[in-house]
Amino acid sequence: MFGIHDLWLFIISGILLNITPGPDTLFIMAKSASQGWKAGIAASLGICSGVYVHVFAAAFGLSALLATSATAFTVVKLVGAAYLIYLGWLTLSQKAQTTSITTLSQQPAQSLMAIYRQGFLTNMLNPKVALFFLAFVPQFISTSAENTALAFITLGTIFDINSLIWCFLIALTTAFARDHLKVSQNAKAFLTKVVGALFIGLGIRLAVSTQH
Repeated sequence: MFGIHDLWLFIISGILLNITPGPDTLFIMAKSASQGWKAGIAASLGICSGVYVHVFAAAFGLSALLATSATAFTVVKLVGAAYLIYLGWLTLSQKAQTTSITTLSQQPAQSLMAIYRQGFLTNMLNPKVALFFLAFVPQFISTSAENTALAFITLGTIFDINSLIWCFLIALTTAFARDHLKVSQNAKAFLTKVVGALFIGLGIRLAVSTQH
């Protein structure tokens, strides 16, 4: 189909890659834990929408620029790192404003659209995702494929659907734990600090990462 081969292996590999914890997982868990399942779903949709930026970019050759141009890679990398650090700071400061509000009457600190945009930008501004699609997906497309771009988009869609299912599961599981497990305010504050610090750490890690 469209020159795609070993589809079963691609699906299995994609599932394993999706369940590997990273900034996306952390972002979804943070939003689900602080604002409930709807926020987690909005974050998931934003992240998976951001995936399509890289899918189409790689399909039509734009991601090759990141792979070959050190300057382009550095610019995108620093923008993405700055955004992750900003999310870390936002997480730390946001919780401080909402800790006095009870769970049942909690007023969302952010709109679902705002959370969606954050998820979208978190993924779109990560050059590592672009390079992943450029390196991983072509391995499952035949060199004799008549329409490489279509094959690329098809595989990207399959990967994104699997990713969305996993993200939804994370969002719902985290929200369930939030609503049914009793956690003290001190524990919540500590966990929030950990999440914020992890975002900042991931941003710094991305900033100092090298091009491969």
